[in-house]
Amino acid sequence: MSRLRSPTGPAVRQHHPSFDKSSLHSWAMLGKEKLIPLDRWHAEQARGLKLGLPGADSLDDKTIPTFSRGELPHFAGINTFMKAPYCEDANLIGNYDACVLGVPFDGGTTYRPGTRFGPQGMRRISALYTPYNYEIGVDLREQMTLCDAGDVFTIPANIEKTFDQISNAVGHVFRSGAFPVILGGDHSIGFATVRGIARETDKKIGIIHFDRHADIQEKDLDERMHTTPWFHATNLPNVPAKNLVQIGIGGWQVPREAIAEARKRDTTIITMNDVVELGLEKVAEIALEKAWDGTDAVYLSFDIDSVDCGFVPGTGWPEPGGFLPREILYLIGTVAKEGLCGMEVVEVSPPYDTSDITALLGVRACVDVLGTLVAHGKMGSHKHMIRG
Repeated sequence: MSRLRSPTGPAVRQHHPSFDKSSLHSWAMLGKEKLIPLDRWHAEQARGLKLGLPGADSLDDKTIPTFSRGELPHFAGINTFMKAPYCEDANLIGNYDACVLGVPFDGGTTYRPGTRFGPQGMRRISALYTPYNYEIGVDLREQMTLCDAGDVFTIPANIEKTFDQISNAVGHVFRSGAFPVILGGDHSIGFATVRGIARETDKKIGIIHFDRHADIQEKDLDERMHTTPWFHATNLPNVPAKNLVQIGIGGWQVPREAIAEARKRDTTIITMNDVVELGLEKVAEIALEKAWDGTDAVYLSFDIDSVDCGFVPGTGWPEPGGFLPREILYLIGTVAKEGLCGMEVVEVSPPYDTSDITALLGVRACVDVLGTLVAHGKMGSHKHMIRG
């Protein structure tokens, strides 16, 4: 933009004469918002008044109760994920489209512990968000149902018993028909979460895995750890190794044992250098092609440390050179458009976090996936897999 001075007055602003704001994505989303109902928001307000009692007479807004119930204010209330209903009775999870469950476990950590507090951290900061996303054009409250089932009862001193607990929990959520959203926990849980789904279906499952580390060696320190989930997951009969796609791998924290195993199993590894060379759109295309080749559904595993450690200090194995937040959110949203059978966010470690920024990105990944599934008509697309 330039500024020309008029001989008779102030400067005249020069602009591009052909710009039409109706061509912007934002303009289309303004129109889309008008089509989304407000019925559930009004029902939540009415429920708040019934359960929390009418507010003080001095308040002009008569929808505000005396006791906080529901979304507002964001700094108050009990911290379920996104302030979704707490489904204390696990037998009722199937009444919801999606279910959040926490896995507070860091017994598979080999360096910095603390991810057992990941579910708490993500739930707490999730209160910052509303259920509406302007850019996606989705209101989760109005267009789907979400519950929080609380945490899996993990066994801190026993990784194998904890794996069994996790598989039971995730299998139950998947079998109910709800879409499982798992908050970790360290990445060792990836084997148990996939196993929980794989047990409940005869269909084949592909995996798209975002990480800086390959996590496919058989053992670490003589045990199954957070560096080993995909070795054991791809040993399951309906989780083929050729459909494992790992994106963002690189740096100085990738053991040679993992690379040897990936080569042996013919998995697909896309390094950060590959991402730079190919571009985000092509990487997403490759990931979908490989993960969906001959499978019936895809599971998404998002390790927060795939993002450059300058943005996610609260993790056990920070590594420079990873994704920018905007890049990872684009990729996660793009692969979710085709539908998923479940997702997990792992390695969020609140004791090392700064201003909750790591937990916030983990939450954002979850709600972006839910929003994308709704926007593209894929919420519930996993149900065909459930064994009858």
